[in-house]
Amino acid sequence: QVQLVESGGGLVQAGGSLRLSCVASGITFSSFTLAWYRQAPGKQRELVAVISSSGTTNYADSVKGRFAISRDNAKNTVYLQMNSLKPEDTAVYYCNARKFIVDYWGQGTQVTVSS
Repeated sequence: QVQLVESGGGLVQAGGSLRLSCVASGITFSSFTLAWYRQAPGKQRELVAVISSSGTTNYADSVKGRFAISRDNAKNTVYLQMNSLKPEDTAVYYCNARKFIVDYWGQGTQVTVSS
């Protein structure tokens, strides 16, 4: 059974930092492309950051220079370090693992940034 479990969300003031974690089980973690998405109330889910199995990263323009995605294959964990947080970063953040047509999602973790 595949599980992706996010943690690390919470309430933070603007300018603060959070680190999200997503622990995966039931997959060959190192072979999957991993990503973080977010969905704000009333908005579509959007891609925040992605890291390939080889470690190549890509970011949404809105978070470049502030967020960093990383992975630890030994721990089956993907991270999202979020710095200089803004109120517009408020959303539910979801972990995603993808390989070819196989696609898995976590349950999400709430991030709220107060002004």
